[in-house]
Amino acid sequence: MAASALARIPLAYVAQRLVLMLVTLWAIVTLTFFLMHAVPGGPFVSEKMVEPQIREAIDAKFGLDLPVWRQYLRYLVNVASFDLGPSFKYPGVSVNQMIADGLPVTARVGLFAVICVVALGVPLGVTAALNRNRWPDTAVMALATMGAAIPSYIVATVALYLFALRLGWVPTFGLDDWRGYFLPVFALSGFWLSFIARLTRSSLLETLDQDYITTARAKGLSRGRILVRHGLRNSLIPVVTVMGPVIANLLTGSFVIEQIFALPGIGRHFVLSITNRDYTAIMGITIFYAAFLMLMIFVVDLLYVWLDPRIDYRRQA
Repeated sequence: MAASALARIPLAYVAQRLVLMLVTLWAIVTLTFFLMHAVPGGPFVSEKMVEPQIREAIDAKFGLDLPVWRQYLRYLVNVASFDLGPSFKYPGVSVNQMIADGLPVTARVGLFAVICVVALGVPLGVTAALNRNRWPDTAVMALATMGAAIPSYIVATVALYLFALRLGWVPTFGLDDWRGYFLPVFALSGFWLSFIARLTRSSLLETLDQDYITTARAKGLSRGRILVRHGLRNSLIPVVTVMGPVIANLLTGSFVIEQIFALPGIGRHFVLSITNRDYTAIMGITIFYAAFLMLMIFVVDLLYVWLDPRIDYRRQA
């Protein structure tokens, strides 16, 4: 099965997608760069400098005294060589180093959140679909509606007050203790878990109403075999479609959640870079997130050929 799926992914299609990803990334780099330069002021406006010579020296050090088009070309060359530049607010620290330091923390919390979303969201959706219009369906949909309606920062704030401050079951911030993962993962995965549960339910209900499911029942196949081999596999295609952006979102962290729980991840660096007007950090983290998001969407497109034998990219190539 894996060999037949790979045969439906020609190298020409992969090359086309990679070129499209590079063009999209170039557009994001360009847009982000000129938006940052369109913002009034600059990264050192808040600095109280008496001598103009000091300001000129700093601008010359970071190349801010050059024309905008020359700064853009220099930044484009640096990004092409995977150099996102130095931080304007942290001397001696590069944006690459900020991402490298924050990514392990963000990735660990995000990975646990992805596991919770998949391990709980899909079974809850399946349970609701198999018990349509009965109490399990009503209970799952009620919880899913609450999880989708309440913002994550509200969930994080309430959970922090209740479980950390009042009950003392988990630490209030940081990941020094393994219990510190519970609240960030809970707040980070709540919305997406609810979304995946609702999507799985609706997709599975639609699949179970198809003619080929009726044919499988008429042949005498067991309910479990029909569900696993025919129903669930086809109904997971919409779920896999959204899981690419979901995984990218969770693995790159939530800016608000990391700020609330004081996690030294990429999201917190991004919030602080906006507060500090650290333009290179803002642009670098935005580019990193965009590249990772496009990569996950590409991986999801490749998974389609394994889930649905009717999908063949050879015609598109």
